Amino acid sequence: MQPAISNPQPPIHFSQGSLQDYVDCRRRFQLRYLLHLAWPALEAEPVQEHERELQQGALFHRLIQQHLLGVPADRLSIMAKDEELERWWQNYLEFSREGLAGLGDRKVIAPEIVLSAPLAGQRLVAKYDLIIILPGPRAVILDWKTSRKKLRRQWLAERLQTRVYPYLLVQTGAHLNQGQPFQPDQVEMIYWLANFPTEAERFPYSPSQFKKDGEYLASLIAEIQSLGTDDFHLTPHEERCRFCTYRSLCQRGVKAGDLGEKETDLETTEELEAALDFEQIAEIEF
Repeated sequence: MQPAISNPQPPIHFSQGSLQDYVDCRRRFQLRYLLHLAWPALEAEPVQEHERELQQGALFHRLIQQHLLGVPADRLSIMAKDEELERWWQNYLEFSREGLAGLGDRKVIAPEIVLSAPLAGQRLVAKYDLIIILPGPRAVILDWKTSRKKLRRQWLAERLQTRVYPYLLVQTGAHLNQGQPFQPDQVEMIYWLANFPTEAERFPYSPSQFKKDGEYLASLIAEIQSLGTDDFHLTPHEERCRFCTYRSLCQRGVKAGDLGEKETDLETTEELEAALDFEQIAEIEF
């Protein structure tokens, strides 16, 4: 039985995670972001392994953040006790010495930074793993991925994260560049894969893509706000339900999907973004 719904209000803040949920399944978006419904179901199995990898992914992000803020690597290395986490950490340290150094002299380095801007009468928010500002100027967005599987480039290209992050940086990144806005062709996004450290995926930005992204994101937000309570339909792509916690509520199966088949990052957007207090994020006008 579906829960009763009475005049849900649209969310004040939109993120790549919430917009991705809407694109994947309108009903999931409604349950998670409009009704704030917590449903006691597993996301993937085996459960203990999934929880362990989520915890390891979160710790990995924290280790990198502390390292980028100046904590010596040898002090942090003792925290990487798990074999998999230690491998990720050593891969990162090598990338830090070679890959990051290869980008050039850094003017500004901003780990775990949050940017926000108004769009379509609402607010678009993103939390970045790392933004590096280089002479030129150039802005490089780095995102750490700890997925078991090699994430396909086409899959990454189609994710809302690949559109939201560069777009929002162009709109709001002037304070990182001595008050000067970045041009779209000065921005690049790089996904660095902890399990595939030499196979990073790079996505240069462009003025045409910036225009497309602005129009697309605004249209998504406007569409969401225009929908009535009964317009949040289930996705016709039932394979997407295998790793959705609401699948039993929606009568799309009971058993969780196999963790080894999951094509996503181990730190799901829901878990990472839950740490953000969006109400405390100041709006950046543009």
